[in-house]
Amino acid sequence: MSLSLHETVRETHESPYETRTIDAPVVPGAATAILESYRPATDRFLATPHRTLLGSGTAARIPHDSRPPAERVREVLGALRRPDAPAPVVVGALPFAPDAPPALAVPETVRWAPPLRQDPLIALPVPDGADRPEWRVREVPAPERYGEAVASAVARMRAGEFDKVVLARTLELTAGREPDLPAMLRRLARRDPAGYTFAVPSGPGRTLIGASPELLVARDGGRLTANPLAGSAPRSADLAEDVRRAVALLESEKDLHEHAVVVAAVREALAPFCASLEVPERPTLVRTAAMWHLSTTVTGEVADPGVTALDLASALHPTPAVCGTPTEVARAVIAESEPFDRGAYTGMVGWQDADGDGEWVVTIRCAEAEGRALRLFAGAGVVAASTPEAETAETAAKFRTFLHAVGASL
Repeated sequence: MSLSLHETVRETHESPYETRTIDAPVVPGAATAILESYRPATDRFLATPHRTLLGSGTAARIPHDSRPPAERVREVLGALRRPDAPAPVVVGALPFAPDAPPALAVPETVRWAPPLRQDPLIALPVPDGADRPEWRVREVPAPERYGEAVASAVARMRAGEFDKVVLARTLELTAGREPDLPAMLRRLARRDPAGYTFAVPSGPGRTLIGASPELLVARDGGRLTANPLAGSAPRSADLAEDVRRAVALLESEKDLHEHAVVVAAVREALAPFCASLEVPERPTLVRTAAMWHLSTTVTGEVADPGVTALDLASALHPTPAVCGTPTEVARAVIAESEPFDRGAYTGMVGWQDADGDGEWVVTIRCAEAEGRALRLFAGAGVVAASTPEAETAETAAKFRTFLHAVGASL
């Protein structure tokens, strides 16, 4: 049975899952006050459709060793747990590469508030102009080189070597002074207040900042939710054209195939952990300020109460939506094709408490800031039906979220 456009579109503020009620008053300004309080280097900020949190200071860091990240997090949080005290929380990011160090820490203090989307003050504009430096922009790789990498991957897929790969490119932005990261974060949050906005330290002198539309997985008690997005189209300022693009995406064989590959991988990864798992037969559409995405909300009941949100996220990462399939072949193609280190890009960012509940988000629509430089990332899923022109245009559209926040353009 076919569905109408109205039946298959949901706004990013319509939550795909239920979570605990945050013990904080729903009063105007509670969430935006946390947003305004963010300071780089010492703070870790995360806003989701269900909560806003700000971790300050560092009580403990998650070590880097050969054990799975979830095991290391479980050990640190367990050691910090105290009777009759709130469960300690870890906040931060894990990189794309499985053997790279995490940027996870337990803050000394954590402030919680309701979601930004419920705070009417989030609609107020950010003062503009003075905080925006003049940016010099360099594309790495250049668009023609990126197109060549896409064409090469398509040829190899048509020869049967692999099924899908996600190829990314970057924009290197440099300025005469350091950017105002708090102002940048406020603009990102106000552009998509119902999405996942974050700013966390990602290494010495580095900050990962962004606004992702994609939940990797959340656990709330025995309930899990994953919301894979794959298959995208840029929005249009013209209403009729915007609707046409949405309908075309919903009917695109190429994008529906790309999406189905991702959903199948999510189902396969989560099934061993679940007593039950519900996977809708058809995707819906989800829209952000810049893009349309095909979206499927997967829900289930966790069979073992000891399985944490990060256990689930680690089983999913990397999905074909950010890497490709088969995974190891796609990783090799990425390493051959991309002339940069992804770092935290296409990793995961989020939080988890000592009870195992948490939210982990796919690290996309982001940049890494270091000194007077910003590196922006955007990728596109390449399948056998892809074209270099379409995938280059898709990455350009995905850059818009961050370019808007920093006041730069291609």
